[in-house]
Amino acid sequence: MEGRRPAGALVLLIRPDSMETRSAGPGDFARFDLQSVPSPCFVVDEAAVRRNLAILKDVGDRSGAQVLLALKAFSMWSLAGLVGDYLAGVCASGLWEARLAREHYKGELTTYSPAYRREDLAEILRLSDTVIFNSPDQIARFAGEMATARRGGDRFQIGLRINPEQTECEVERYNPCQIGSRLGFPVSKLRPEHLAGVDGLHIHALCEQSFAPLRSIWAAIEPKLAPSLSGLKWINLGGGHHITRADYPREDLIAFLRDISDRHGVQLLLEPGEAIALDTGILVGEILDTFENGLNVGITDISATCHMPDVIEAPYRPAMLNEAESGTAVRLGGPSCLAGDIIGDYVFATPPQPGTRIAFLDQAHYSMVKTNTFNGVPLPSIAVWNSQTDRLKLVRQFHYEDFRDRLS
Repeated sequence: MEGRRPAGALVLLIRPDSMETRSAGPGDFARFDLQSVPSPCFVVDEAAVRRNLAILKDVGDRSGAQVLLALKAFSMWSLAGLVGDYLAGVCASGLWEARLAREHYKGELTTYSPAYRREDLAEILRLSDTVIFNSPDQIARFAGEMATARRGGDRFQIGLRINPEQTECEVERYNPCQIGSRLGFPVSKLRPEHLAGVDGLHIHALCEQSFAPLRSIWAAIEPKLAPSLSGLKWINLGGGHHITRADYPREDLIAFLRDISDRHGVQLLLEPGEAIALDTGILVGEILDTFENGLNVGITDISATCHMPDVIEAPYRPAMLNEAESGTAVRLGGPSCLAGDIIGDYVFATPPQPGTRIAFLDQAHYSMVKTNTFNGVPLPSIAVWNSQTDRLKLVRQFHYEDFRDRLS
């Protein structure tokens, strides 16, 4: 999803603190038939997912690090078997993702949540190979539950998330190290007694970033952690790594991971989410109506609010498939009643008419997992396409009952 402004675009949206996301462009989706799926519909290219997974497996194999899929970004379990062919396992953000992991995915399961409900913890401990806590106080508070689980035969390791207090994120909303962050125990407050019974540390401070920020974070915290590293089994460097992006310096990452492991005798783990699904999916939609109101307006059956919440939350402007370099600029928005349900300003070679199919790029990650039915807006269908064989399978369609049954 490039941040460029196409020639001729009428860009009036003011989005302070906006995020510039990156995309490799349409790729094989340039030849996908937008009429071949219902509208709206997420379409994921399993061949592209496989390419990303192969890159991550190579990084893991050559660095010795374990690579896990972050389900919070991409939990399309119809491709769980494919993920299991390449990665060491998955990481979950709570009980429901942990259940999904055990039902559909293979390998290791690491679970981290900023806080756990006491009534959920026994099942989380039973399902997970590793449970990561947000603070030493949480570990102490749940010591009884963990002892009971182990007496009952559950086997799991304990991790502690630390806040490196080293800001590298470009957008404050996505910065785990911001002042007042609830994510992780400040490294400046870490004491040896906090690591009693702890098997490893979890460090996550990146968002859609390359290798240099990771290196900077580690350089800042390694001296503080060095006295404690000999007593640990592993270090989890979290997610936010865009390892599968074409310009990511993967050889530098591999050397970096091997160096930490060799010098400190610890297992390294990575938890990419976006990197698995980067540039693997589109969201197909249709223009429902157009009119003029100071500028050209188009209403689509794709809702930023319901189908691409990060467009508003990040915010960012998703790239549109086959956007024209010049022509008619149209502000596209969704069918909900929210005035701010605006996707962005786009250029069409000729004025679009109702029924025109469109698609937004790079929508496999952090879109499907965030969809909602606000205003009764229908959820997009989900399809798997193979760009190598042209095989297309509609794996999920949603109906009125899916909306109704979420309510009471």
